[in-house]
Amino acid sequence: MRAIVIKEFGGPEVLAIEQRPDPQPEPGRVLIEVKAFGVNRAETHMREGRWPQAAEISGIECAGVVRADPQGRFAPGSKVVAFMGGMGRTLAGSYAELTSVPASNVLGVETGLPWETLAAIPESYATAWACLHGNLALQPDQTLVVRGATSALGRAAVNIAAHAGAHVIASTRDPKRAATLEALGAKEVVLESADLTRQVRERHPQGVDAVLELVGNSTVVGSLAMVRRDGRLCLAGFLGGMGPIVDFMPVAQLPSGVHFSFFGSFVFGTPEFPVSEIPMQAIVERVEAGVYQAGPARVFRFDEIAQAHRLMESAGANGKIVVRL
Repeated sequence: MRAIVIKEFGGPEVLAIEQRPDPQPEPGRVLIEVKAFGVNRAETHMREGRWPQAAEISGIECAGVVRADPQGRFAPGSKVVAFMGGMGRTLAGSYAELTSVPASNVLGVETGLPWETLAAIPESYATAWACLHGNLALQPDQTLVVRGATSALGRAAVNIAAHAGAHVIASTRDPKRAATLEALGAKEVVLESADLTRQVRERHPQGVDAVLELVGNSTVVGSLAMVRRDGRLCLAGFLGGMGPIVDFMPVAQLPSGVHFSFFGSFVFGTPEFPVSEIPMQAIVERVEAGVYQAGPARVFRFDEIAQAHRLMESAGANGKIVVRL
């Protein structure tokens, strides 16, 4: 099979296409013929050597058809999506024509969506769903701030939360993307700035019910100050970089009564976080109906993976980047 491999840690140019042996069926795994895969920020960190674990073949999600399932759960030819479960981290990932994925991280789907659209859904929408309905326990009519809303995960979160009846405040660095966020359901669009907390508090003096923090450690202290008593903040992204929170003093900077949690999508497929909790078929059907706008922003060929990574690093995609085989 053809596979995109990390020859050494570095920039997009280190990604090379090579011939590798086809993975063979094995118990507990599903062998998938990859039709398309999403490109994620985490994969750029893995390529650079900045992630704790990185497999030679990257890729944390895909859409495709089953080549073999020794356990018999999926018939050959079945359409599936797969995400996380060590893909691209401790196991060879989806940047290949074939990938062998833990059965715990594979979901069957029935859909006529194009492969590139289907591949834009799994990791972003599953993670957004888990954050909103799990960590944040979001309810209709609550006010939610999505910080870093023009990322693929942020867009999915705005989409899901707005459809669920929340009042969504979406932040972006680019005022030209306000219309995109409003089309996804955001009621307010605010520009990222050093005084964003003050702006949000002026509009919502009692504080907001929830914040989905995707910019990361560089802004999380300010985001905590937006939240009302008994409100919630979920940290789930690091668009602003992987550096630690500098000089964080909880007694001074963590508001009393605010619930602060983290969600890492690498937990999907564990006994505590089974992928069956994600209503993937319903999500796919909402995409088909146009309720969720999950189409890819850009689609690249397999041999254009370096260009795809460069676009990811430039933050110029305005949505999900997908590679179609």
